[in-house]
This record gives sequence, C-alpha cells and structure tokens, in this order.
Amino acid sequence: MSADRSLRSILSSSALLPNEVRILLAHVLEQHYQLPRSALLSRDDMLLSSIAMDAWKTLEARRKEGEPIAYILGKKGFHNIELLVAPGVLIPRPETELLVDIALAEISNRPGQIKILDLGTGSGAIALAVASAAPQSSVTATDQSPDALAIAALNAQSLSLTERVQFRQGSWYQALDSQALFDVILSNPPYITAQDPHLSQGDLRFEPSSALTDYGNGFSCLEIIISQADQYLKPGGLIAVEHGFDQSDAVVQLMNNAGFNEIEVHLDLSGHTRAVSGRK
Repeated sequence: MSADRSLRSILSSSALLPNEVRILLAHVLEQHYQLPRSALLSRDDMLLSSIAMDAWKTLEARRKEGEPIAYILGKKGFHNIELLVAPGVLIPRPETELLVDIALAEISNRPGQIKILDLGTGSGAIALAVASAAPQSSVTATDQSPDALAIAALNAQSLSLTERVQFRQGSWYQALDSQALFDVILSNPPYITAQDPHLSQGDLRFEPSSALTDYGNGFSCLEIIISQADQYLKPGGLIAVEHGFDQSDAVVQLMNNAGFNEIEVHLDLSGHTRAVSGRK
C-alpha cells in the first residue's frame, strides 16, 4: 500500500493525462510540503501522507469529472502574471495573450501616458497583463458581471495595480462616461455560436456561457464593440478584438464598415487567425 502513495506510483498509475497529473501533484506538494514542482523528479520515491493522499484523490476525482484544472487550483498563469480564477469568470487562454502583445506593441510606439480600455474583462486578464507590463498605461476595464468584477478587483489588488486599473460595471460601452476617450480599445468578447457543440464539451461546460457565446451567430458582441468604438477612440487610436478561428473575414468587414484604417489580421501561436485590429 505504501508504494501506491509514492509520487512515482501516482505519476505512472493515474488515469489522467500525464501533464495534468504533474500539475495537480505539484499543487499537493506545494500546499502540504512547501516543495517545488521539481520534487516530482528529485524526490519521486517520496510517500504522501494520508492527508496529502486524500487531497490528491480529491483533486484527481474533480478532474475526472471534467472540472477545469484552473478552477480546481483557483489560479491560472496569463502572459507574465498569475490570476485568481473561479467559475464566475472565463479561464484566460494563451490565445488571448495576443491582444496583450498587440497593445504593448502600440504602447511602445507612443510617448507618455497611454489610456487603455478592456471591454468584458472577466478575471481582469488583459487589463492587468497590459498594466503590469506597461507602467505608463492607465487601464479602464468593464464587465456586466459583478462576480467577474469582484474577482478582477482581487487580482488587481494582489498584483498591486489598483491605482492604474479601474473597473466599471456595465455592458460594453454602457459602463463608461460618454466623454471617455482612449488610445487603445481591446476586447475578447463572446464569439462562439449558440449551436457550437463545443459548448457542451470539456472545460467549456464549466465556464460561464455568457462569456463564451452571444447565444446567436457569434457576431453580435463583436458588431457592437466595433461599430461603437469610434466615439471612444482618440484620433489615431487602435482597436483590437479577438475572434473565432473562422471569423476573420467577417470581422475585417465589420472594421471596414465602421470606417477603420490600417486593418490588420493577427495570427496566434498555432497559426490561426485570432484577432483583427484597426485604427481610427
């Protein structure tokens, strides 16, 4: 029985994917022994205590039920920061880091203080990643969900960014003062169609549906954000939005219809078209 409690045995016998086992076991080591993830290799003969073993079995069972690892651990890395996440917010994804990179490239070409708007901030991922990487930025982040904004505020506090990131509750631009103007507008809105079978599969089953789908054709939120952006952008300002892998042409057309210039399609790390930007 003791062998079954060794790290080596757990790593080789769990039904979970190997990388998921390592992530969850590393969490157990950190929480119960204050050991780093490297201990999975350097101390793979270590036996877990009964308490730590129970903790592992609980984590393993939750993942077997399909619960996302980010929700199980309560945190998720994004760009160069770590965020608190919970079922009330979308889990930040690597693809969305593209919006942060677009913003940082724009900021690097502008002198002085830069005003950023993040629409539909969720956990605060985009807003806080930009603010963390660009001290000259001042960020306003909106979301219609009070639960999401509560989590975003906690993340801002833990990252010591409360002075440079302000949160506003409301649907898209409705949360803003009508006179507000920004240098950059960013958004990762719900763009999955209501009929997409992925909504009932995998991690997506556990995430808030309102952060994933517009309950329609996938374009209603994108259309609102793009069509109304002009009145909130300074002259020469940039807007960049994330979209689905097959929505690029339609989003470019929305940008054209809204009168934006220098429209550019951006690829994610997998080579998929993932964002479109345009300039006022």
